[in-house]
Amino acid sequence: MRLIFRILYVLDRIVLRLRHQIPHRLTPAGLAVSAGFIIVSVTALDTDNTVAYQAFILLLLLLLVSFPFVFFFKGRFLAVRSLPRFGTVGHPFSYRVVVTNLTPKTQRGLTLLENTLDPRPSFGEWMSAEEAGRKRHSFLHLSGRLGEIPFKVARVKEAEVPSILPNKEAEATVELMPLRRGVLRFHGVILGRPDPLGLFRAFAKVSLPQTVLILPKRYPLPRIALPGTTKYQEGGVTFASNVGQSEEFVALREYRRGDPLRHIHWRSWAKAGKPIVKEFEDEFFVRHALVLDTFTDDPRNELFEEAVSVAASFACAVLSQESLLDLLFVESQAYCFTAGRGLSHTDQILEILAAVRPSGQKRIRTLESLVLDHAAMVSGCVCVLLAWDPARQDLVKKLKALDVPVLVLVLAEAGRAKSIDPGPLRGGPVRFQVLEVGRIEEDLANIG
Repeated sequence: MRLIFRILYVLDRIVLRLRHQIPHRLTPAGLAVSAGFIIVSVTALDTDNTVAYQAFILLLLLLLVSFPFVFFFKGRFLAVRSLPRFGTVGHPFSYRVVVTNLTPKTQRGLTLLENTLDPRPSFGEWMSAEEAGRKRHSFLHLSGRLGEIPFKVARVKEAEVPSILPNKEAEATVELMPLRRGVLRFHGVILGRPDPLGLFRAFAKVSLPQTVLILPKRYPLPRIALPGTTKYQEGGVTFASNVGQSEEFVALREYRRGDPLRHIHWRSWAKAGKPIVKEFEDEFFVRHALVLDTFTDDPRNELFEEAVSVAASFACAVLSQESLLDLLFVESQAYCFTAGRGLSHTDQILEILAAVRPSGQKRIRTLESLVLDHAAMVSGCVCVLLAWDPARQDLVKKLKALDVPVLVLVLAEAGRAKSIDPGPLRGGPVRFQVLEVGRIEEDLANIG
């Protein structure tokens, strides 16, 4: 069976390579001629009843004359790309590429193509996706999608380059549509020049490695009252993400019997000639936990990608309310990142979410331990879950027993939202909402 999958994988890579190379190597006219050649080649065999063989010969000659020019483009170029710091899934952006002509001839009719990271998956990634697909559908749900590009990270439009005089430069504007979050890697740019008949392109490659971070898609959220109220934070804002005991400094005062020596302000004692201590005040503020479920072994799981987008949407909403946010999730290990009120900014949380990956089959008990350890510190908890199975229900049940206000958001595949029932866990400090793929923005609007 593994041999069959290996053969299917090789066929998949071949088809993907052809889908990637043919539209770039052929011009629109070349594509039309090639399509016409394939069509007439089927009917040209019947020379008695059709004259298609005449068109067959003509189209074949055009292709044979044009194709050798692919190997005679020896142009030398220099390129500089000006990328933005971030992009966002589903939101196109444009950037400039300055091309310098290092040849003694004027270069005309050039087309600029981006040479991005190969979107074809490794065999391990391909197998993981196939196994996950068979679990959701059936055993015979093999790679019936030859040529599909599920791992493609972006669509980049071809850009026309103005004519470039010798040792001069020209500027091209490239439009890019991010399709997946994460680091988008560029290997270089490719400059294509058509042959005299305008059917094939010859390529000159310029190495230009660069990266841009693609942030997760965000959904607009209604004005909602997130669970929880202000709560005493031992150590204050400064120490909210560290271990320690300290309060917010207020003023200086004279020493009183019982004051800890570590609160003595030595410089003021030297000036006043008597012990002076620092006076502190307890701090109360809102602190939320944002729990992201990462427990899936499918590297292209649509539910997981939507869960990351929902988490990013809530991260932006929480941090805009001048509160602290603890982002909790599990990858190879448990992670907790704290942001808000001067500790970190929204961009930093979004950068983390842009890089988060599924944690495979790790037990959800790891996440449960992480969340329960933070339960005493947080005002409320937002849980973004990929399923509503007994293990995840048990996590919410324990938070409810601790009287922690919880907003539970469960992702569901299209058409399966009605099958998810919170049961007795709904009510009290627990608010429950199912988010169905395809109408997540609409479901989020119902939270308020």
